Amino acid sequence: MSGLYNNSSYFSPASPQIRSTPEVDSSQYLTELLVEHQKLIPFMQLLPICSRLLNQEIFRVSGMMSNQGFGDFDNFTNYSPPTREQFQSCLSTDHCDSTFQNPINLITHTPDSRIYTESSSPNSSLINLNFTSLKPILIVKPTSESEIKNSILCSRKLGVQVRTLSGGHDYEGLSYLSQSPFIIIDLVNLRSIKINLVEETAWIESGATLGELYYEIAKTSNIHVFAAGVCPSVGVGGHISGGGFGTIMRKHGLASDNVVDARLMDVNGRILDRKTMGEDLFWALRGGGAASFGVVLSWKVKLARVPEKVTCFISQHPMGPSMNKLVHRWQSIGSELDEELFIRIIIDNSQEGHQRTVKTRFQTLFLGGIDRLIPLMNQKFPELGLRSQDCSEMSWIESIMFFNWISGQPLEILLNRDLRFEDQYFKAKSDFVQTPVPEHVFEEVTKRFLEEETPLMILEPLGGKINQISETESPYPHRRGNLYNIQYMVKWKVNGVEEMNKHIRWMRSLHDYMTPYVSKSPRGAYLNYRDLDLGTTKGINTSFEDARKWGETYFKDNFKRLGLVKGKIDPTNFFRNEQSIPPLF
Repeated sequence: MSGLYNNSSYFSPASPQIRSTPEVDSSQYLTELLVEHQKLIPFMQLLPICSRLLNQEIFRVSGMMSNQGFGDFDNFTNYSPPTREQFQSCLSTDHCDSTFQNPINLITHTPDSRIYTESSSPNSSLINLNFTSLKPILIVKPTSESEIKNSILCSRKLGVQVRTLSGGHDYEGLSYLSQSPFIIIDLVNLRSIKINLVEETAWIESGATLGELYYEIAKTSNIHVFAAGVCPSVGVGGHISGGGFGTIMRKHGLASDNVVDARLMDVNGRILDRKTMGEDLFWALRGGGAASFGVVLSWKVKLARVPEKVTCFISQHPMGPSMNKLVHRWQSIGSELDEELFIRIIIDNSQEGHQRTVKTRFQTLFLGGIDRLIPLMNQKFPELGLRSQDCSEMSWIESIMFFNWISGQPLEILLNRDLRFEDQYFKAKSDFVQTPVPEHVFEEVTKRFLEEETPLMILEPLGGKINQISETESPYPHRRGNLYNIQYMVKWKVNGVEEMNKHIRWMRSLHDYMTPYVSKSPRGAYLNYRDLDLGTTKGINTSFEDARKWGETYFKDNFKRLGLVKGKIDPTNFFRNEQSIPPLF
């Protein structure tokens, strides 16, 4: 996620907290999230659970049920989703070679995607324009890998799906919402970070946030960092597996480009590392959306070196003819500048009294001092008129604070997993631009922005190291030939379907307007800015061909290879969501 946290009008990935669980006493083990029509499963109660051979058969049969999708459960006349008590019983039972020592560690869940609103349906919790989500049967916060294994095996046996939550920032909420009966595995208790400065690597458990990772690295070294995003509360697991934009990606590549090993738990509860999983699956995890293949327990990443001092500046201007020319100029040079220089553009609204205006900010990180930056800017981008007094030198970890408008606060604020500003919902989309957009387009964007209270566009330059990597080396394909990425966003505060529809119609209209000016055949999109408007799966009935429309938008020709990997590691399509990779055989 490439986001902004501040105390004014910028993008916030979280807010009004739509609670999918009620408040409960902390001594309880289970969430009060039972769908009202859930019943007992009589035939399941008759099955012994400690026989390996019988378990395998149960998993096969119940896997068939869970793979049908919720709409197909009626095909099994004796089947209803399990109750929370049944799931707890399964987790608490010593079946075979693992036990769940602390059956359920309860949380009150507060999702981060804001395109959802409460549903009036008695059998559902949250809705968006694409689907209605059930409430999870329960939310598990495992403290060991064996507990994750039991959660997966019990889900297979009882015919429910799994959603794995790292930081909860999936733009469409697919880490905590589902059309089918499901549980959430929240990895919040599995977030250890082990740094090896001799190897210049780190092992990071998937429950850690970027802020926790950056803080731990900064405690150990002032010249080592990890190339990833600027939002501290984003979970490492989802961020890396979707690609991972960041301020030093032009120098060091995406977060996923810097993964050297991973530990994955598959549908059978096996733990695989790079050697045992094979290069195809390891390839798929690095940008292909790991949730389609299993639960990534931890990542081994290579650290990057940065100078002890870097330079940041923000140059703000009102939108208008002169600013349109500056933006147009940036389009031509942003991806061609020195790899040490990252200049992104933020377009949003400001309100002064009753007057609404559109403003543009050039937000910049340079891996070096002011003495090197000013001559470079005068040579490559003199139109911006940068002066040394506009710039500030700081450490790289302080630059993360700078990009989040929290400069001067203690670094410990990065450990706040609930770092939030504003109570707002949002809907986002993305594009990749391959030729400069004409100036008149930004005039139209300005007019459209004035129709909304809190619209946002972030233009992030590509090039550099990103271009040096083949588009088939990882699932993320948007490399050479792309100038920059656009993230579109609209936010609102009123919780209601009508309000949501109004703002999403505006977003879709803007996205449609931009069609002639962005990538084509396919029109590209970035997985970490997930957009269900591109298409959704139909449970087990989704064919690979049906999924091509949205799959090739994210992955281009890499989508076929992802499907083949899925067919090998998860042929029954147990790990799936509304936009997961379908198996291809």
